[in-house]
Amino acid sequence: MSLIRQGSSYLIVGLIQLGIDWALFVAASALGVPVVPANLLGRIGGMLLGFWLNGRHTFAQDGVQRLGWSRFARFLLLWAVLTAASTVLVSTAAHQLGLTYAWLAKPLVEGGLAIVSFLLMRRLVFR
Repeated sequence: MSLIRQGSSYLIVGLIQLGIDWALFVAASALGVPVVPANLLGRIGGMLLGFWLNGRHTFAQDGVQRLGWSRFARFLLLWAVLTAASTVLVSTAAHQLGLTYAWLAKPLVEGGLAIVSFLLMRRLVFR
């Protein structure tokens, strides 16, 4: 599989996920939900769509999708670790800089984690 093709597809799927994640995070936190649960809500919102799109398109091989319960279990484990990192970073930004800056920091945090996520998903989840 072409790393460039996978990377391009992962970027498109990731931007869709980020849009959902960020919108849910901002909406929930603007309504008074604390930052940690608001971040979890956003991450969950993008998670299932991302798993399905990446398994069906990004990491598919010869038109055969790569989904299934064993891949989903590996995905959930990786997602939990990355969500913990995201939550710590975003909540630290909110605590140190304020909610508005946490809203701005979230796309940067998720973008950085996406690089790590792509490499780990390619190697561990959708192998």
